[in-house]
Amino acid sequence: MKVIFQQDVPGQGRKGEVKEVSDGYARNYLIPRKLAVPATEGNLRRLDAERTKQAQAAQQAYEAARALKAALEAEAVTIAVKTGGGGKLFGAVTAEKIAEALARKGHPVDRRKIVVKEPLRTLGRHTVDVKLHADVTARLVVELVEA
Repeated sequence: MKVIFQQDVPGQGRKGEVKEVSDGYARNYLIPRKLAVPATEGNLRRLDAERTKQAQAAQQAYEAARALKAALEAEAVTIAVKTGGGGKLFGAVTAEKIAEALARKGHPVDRRKIVVKEPLRTLGRHTVDVKLHADVTARLVVELVEA
């Protein structure tokens, strides 16, 4: 019997995959547990429509990430910090502070997407990466100035 997997089943198939399995396995295990549905013409059409919708959503997310990348790279983020002698900061500027500064500028970005290799501890211009999408990474310029 041909079935469409609704969830990943170890050793059998992944979600959305159409496979031939034994009739008893499908009727007694997969279908009652809602792990798979029979591969009827209607279910195959529904699967195709779902894949199309997912592809469109993925394309929209990619385009939104590219637009945000262009906006982030167009301007620098300035953060005012308290400093001690020699331009050294009290503490450090972390991804959370950068995310707050971006939110104030109208570009809300999750702090976990901001890649700061090491905390920023000196005044001046620093470059950090922002992972907006699996294929889109923005290079953001962060300028630290004395408050």
